[in-house]
Amino acid sequence: MIDTTEKLEGAYMTKEEISVLLNINLPGIPLFKKGKVRNVFDLGDKLLLVASDRISAYDSVMPNGIPDKGKILTQISAFWFDFTKNIIDNQVISANVDDFPEEITIHDDVKKILDKRSMLTRKTDSIDVECVARGYLSGSAWREYQKSGSVCGIKLPAGLKESDKLPALIFTPATKAASGHDENISEKKMMDILGTEVGTILRDKTLEIYNTARDYAETKGIIIADTKFEFGKLNNKIIIIDEMLTPDSSRFWPKDQYKPGGPQPSYDKQFVRDYLISIKWNKEPPAPRLSEEVVKKTRQKYLEAYQMLTGKNIL
Repeated sequence: MIDTTEKLEGAYMTKEEISVLLNINLPGIPLFKKGKVRNVFDLGDKLLLVASDRISAYDSVMPNGIPDKGKILTQISAFWFDFTKNIIDNQVISANVDDFPEEITIHDDVKKILDKRSMLTRKTDSIDVECVARGYLSGSAWREYQKSGSVCGIKLPAGLKESDKLPALIFTPATKAASGHDENISEKKMMDILGTEVGTILRDKTLEIYNTARDYAETKGIIIADTKFEFGKLNNKIIIIDEMLTPDSSRFWPKDQYKPGGPQPSYDKQFVRDYLISIKWNKEPPAPRLSEEVVKKTRQKYLEAYQMLTGKNIL
């Protein structure tokens, strides 16, 4: 039942360590779409989101993955979807494999693979704008600020340093690209694309969720520097979809090591980006294999973020 064709070569770190799941097919269940990390299966009015152990950087998927990454991402998302359900409804029906339809879990080997790395969700009409909340000046925002003194059309005070906490939260939407890098756009352009009513809801909910999550995470020793959300419509109601506040979609920094003026230590995939820069990869396909040390340390960082945020020691 499990498609292993993509995980045979380089799938194992050592004989003692966990295999990496790079792909999965469910016979008889059509694939709705395949993203950089998730395989999404079509169940009629529902979807099954399965997070693989793939990891991407600079718009390319690395040839080898990170053990348990899909489970960690799914469990962090499940935590945040529940944590923010009073702010906005979400698409999740269940993240418990025992609740999935029998045609999916009738085979024990499939059920074992899906356990902890998949979610049964409602199908929505996606809204093709990514909604980004920024509390700190980092990444593409820092690069843009250095050139123009602004981010997505928002003028910022002069003299800010890399990783500085911003005087106020900013909302910086981006267009969702089918391939290639998403493009930052202004709030006005987002309103032109989506309409003022929808755009206002997305902006306000993005900032409210970020505020709530940021305050909680800081009590657990993590700074959420920025994050991105995706939204969809269900029966004409806007809900949050996909993933939520994971190390893949956010910058997580250790609070006790925070020091503005340069890049920060992180619990996210910045560690992978830094490695790719160090080996002078030109950011063009094919992506290089990650070293065994990078794979191991990245897993540790993701797992530590999960443990700190949820209070759980094991997956």
